[in-house]
Amino acid sequence: MRTALYLRVSTAHQTPDLQTDGLHQYAARAGLTIVAEYVDQACSGRQESRPQLQALMRAARQHAFACVLVWKFDRFARSVSHLLRALEEFEHLGLRFISVQDQVDTASPMGKAMFTIIGAMAELESALISERVKAGMAAARARGKSLGRPATPAPLVARIEALAATTSLSVRQIHAAVAGRASRAVVGVIIKRVRAQSGDTSL
Repeated sequence: MRTALYLRVSTAHQTPDLQTDGLHQYAARAGLTIVAEYVDQACSGRQESRPQLQALMRAARQHAFACVLVWKFDRFARSVSHLLRALEEFEHLGLRFISVQDQVDTASPMGKAMFTIIGAMAELESALISERVKAGMAAARARGKSLGRPATPAPLVARIEALAATTSLSVRQIHAAVAGRASRAVVGVIIKRVRAQSGDTSL
């Protein structure tokens, strides 16, 4: 089976030798033919857009190999959700995925069961993140903090409305006239509303 290796080390001072030796030994025992090696050096696992990982995924979509072999899950994926997305894509492409140290092979019944467990863990991770965000927002409100974009002050809105109603200045010119105290998008919305009411469609 044509196999691609993926290896990652976090710093420039580390070498992937342990992973390389272990993966080559495993491939020899399992009868896997290594056709490509992708190595991300000095790349954090939190970084999903790693150059060699992206290259591996592109090659996988072109069916350049039939199996992806890694030393451990944490060498490959930054989170459970990232791992699940990759495994779902591999499954869709008909690719086998093996993590040596985690003893997971998606071609085996146990590997298929682990895939289901990983999916459940990803859902749990997402739910926990959502709960933490909601709890943080509730705590902020309880402390009297205002959430979201602050409202445009009424006097400033009135000034923009007056300029929109009494001049033919453009959005850019009115935005400059109020010294950028409101975003250009907000200025545009106010001008459009005022001029639509007066039947003037020019901005």
